[in-house]
Amino acid sequence: MVVLIFILALIVISYGLYVSVTGLFTFFKNRTKVNTYGPETRFAVLIPARNEEEVIGSLIDSLKKQDYPQELYEIYTLINNCDDSTPDIAEECGANLMRMSGNVSSKGDVLKEAFEGLSGKGFDAFIVFDADNVVHPGFLKKMNNVYQSGYKVAQGRKDSKNMNDNWISAGYSLFYNLQNFFFNRARTHIKASATINGTGFMVSEDLVKDGFNPLSITEDIELSIMCILKGHKVVYCDDAITYDEQPTQFSAAWHQRMRWSKGIMQCTGIYSKSLFSRFLKEKDFSSLDKIFFMISPYMQVFALLPVILTVFAYAFHLADDSFLHSAMLTTSFGFAAGYFLTIVVCIFTIGWYKQDLKGSLSGIFLFMIFMMTWIPINIKCIIKKNDNFNWVPVRHCRNVDANALIYRAKALEK
Repeated sequence: MVVLIFILALIVISYGLYVSVTGLFTFFKNRTKVNTYGPETRFAVLIPARNEEEVIGSLIDSLKKQDYPQELYEIYTLINNCDDSTPDIAEECGANLMRMSGNVSSKGDVLKEAFEGLSGKGFDAFIVFDADNVVHPGFLKKMNNVYQSGYKVAQGRKDSKNMNDNWISAGYSLFYNLQNFFFNRARTHIKASATINGTGFMVSEDLVKDGFNPLSITEDIELSIMCILKGHKVVYCDDAITYDEQPTQFSAAWHQRMRWSKGIMQCTGIYSKSLFSRFLKEKDFSSLDKIFFMISPYMQVFALLPVILTVFAYAFHLADDSFLHSAMLTTSFGFAAGYFLTIVVCIFTIGWYKQDLKGSLSGIFLFMIFMMTWIPINIKCIIKKNDNFNWVPVRHCRNVDANALIYRAKALEK
């Protein structure tokens, strides 16, 4: 029993060290060179939308106010089974409408149809936003620099409209802060691949013109994998900012994160072999790194095993008492240290991104709880891995002008 607990704990610690050490690459010098160019890239801006009448206008307005020549980009609202006034509002605001066929059942299906429909129409690249976003005015200019620097796919920084609503929206926002800074930024700094975060990303037309056929319910992860397998790395652009509306209800957050976990697990089963084969043949670190990323839901559950076995052994005297006392003490200390470190790191990223510390305190102190609620989600996804996932819409209603968010950020800097 002692040996088994030790081996399981060693695996968990090794994975944790991998995540921590690779995160420190963010402090390395950025080796991904992006130069400044004049506006040259022609973008098709895609907005998948299903019953988003309350927020679609704010997004299109922020896109119309981009610091980028309007003749170099067109906005397309991808209408997916709408039964509200989303199409009318989008058209009134100046967007083109693309009505999806009735058999689309996911965002991946919508993007597949849009990529196919717009390929060969003279666009250099596609940029995708969710309908609840608003966009920093410099977004397209920054993506133009990335594209003209020779990169085919890029992810912008995902910020929040409503970070300070409650501890759930703050938890989401802090999660994205950590992913932005310690995952995406870290990998771009060492010329490895970042990951696409679902919104605020760019992909070149020639990368998807041969077909984008998502097999999972997480089309963003699949697109990241597809790019790696084709030899292209996702570049992270920290100053191309998208403001996203975060859920405030636990039930909505639970279901959304269950979709993420289930989709990542699907991708693990579908693509791990191909990624590992590429790693062996091409010595491509990004391929191996993506596998470690995809197994994270499994590792969260796996991390419980040494703890459960230690408690079980302690309760039934299945090992030496001195060992079990030490193991219990080490586990308690590790949890306390992890909680304290999480608070420090969250405060650091809030300061780095010039966000409101005072308004985020509930989210900071409850962030570890927010992350731990992912464990039962992952357990359920593992147990019911063959069950079909029923998509549940998240209502978006927060209308925020991008200029107000920028003004708030500048005020916090002073």
